[in-house]
Amino acid sequence: MSGTVSRGEKVVLDDPELGAAVGAGLTRVEDMLHSVVRNDLDFINETSLHLMAAGGKRFRPLFTLLAGQFGDPEHENVTKSAVVVELIHLATLYHDDVMDEATMRRGAVSANNRWTNSVAILTGDYLFSHASRLVADLGTDAARMIAETFGELVTGQLRETVGPVDGENPVNHYLSVIWQKTGSLIAIAGRFGGLFSGAPAEQVAALYEYGAVIGTAFQISDDIIDITSESADSGKTPGTDLREGVHTLPALYELAGDPKPRLAELLSGPITDEDQVQEALVMLRECEGMRQAKATLESYAERAANTLDALPDGSAKRALNALTRYVIDRTN
Repeated sequence: MSGTVSRGEKVVLDDPELGAAVGAGLTRVEDMLHSVVRNDLDFINETSLHLMAAGGKRFRPLFTLLAGQFGDPEHENVTKSAVVVELIHLATLYHDDVMDEATMRRGAVSANNRWTNSVAILTGDYLFSHASRLVADLGTDAARMIAETFGELVTGQLRETVGPVDGENPVNHYLSVIWQKTGSLIAIAGRFGGLFSGAPAEQVAALYEYGAVIGTAFQISDDIIDITSESADSGKTPGTDLREGVHTLPALYELAGDPKPRLAELLSGPITDEDQVQEALVMLRECEGMRQAKATLESYAERAANTLDALPDGSAKRALNALTRYVIDRTN
């Protein structure tokens, strides 16, 4: 197995033995995900498994398993911690879709659209409860780390909802928010993988830092894809952010410079007309703001690669370098 990661997107692992080990680990994660949320009530099973069945990249469990390669990757708590971070991620998706009034997620009808907002919120809470139950098995330090991560996730969502405070640079606000909303959970995935595999402390710290940086880069790449993708192959309809009136990095850079008057007009609020969405997408794909956003993505990838210097050479380190490249390549 020379390449694995996700359903729909692939990170190439150059070591067949590592590829097989990670593939087996992801199967264990998938089995545990389904088993821990199973409920006697069919309706709860249906709602809680809805997004799992829709697929997803499983980026966070993958990173946890790769981080576990710097110690004992077969330790049960490596798998369990990978399940914890994925459950938290899935729970936030249910809540995000309610806040965003989304109709689709991962190419499927969103839970709030298929059922109701209340069902989606309660399903997210249900997944959070199972993540909390599992993390209790990992010890008080792990529980504290997850509690701190919860705090970052919620703070980031609140800051995004409220927007920059007076005098705050919108680009800096954006980068800080996406670290909180995305980078913090990916960072804890790296920390858990290293910690529960028994990796040395300095390597655990490097894995956490790598996760924080690559997690932020991953969100930047997602936001670029929302503009540059020509279809819904990414599982998200292109232009979603524009329809919601959300300014991501390309738009923020463009608005901070000298945007074309028509583009500035289109970006002044949510775009409800489909022809105007497509018009804005065409303009954003070719604008200076997009060039700056891609340059920022490259700089984050370079920072992430530099954090790997603290890790020993080998197939796991090469895999993390491949993961770094993947975050860039998926935008091309």
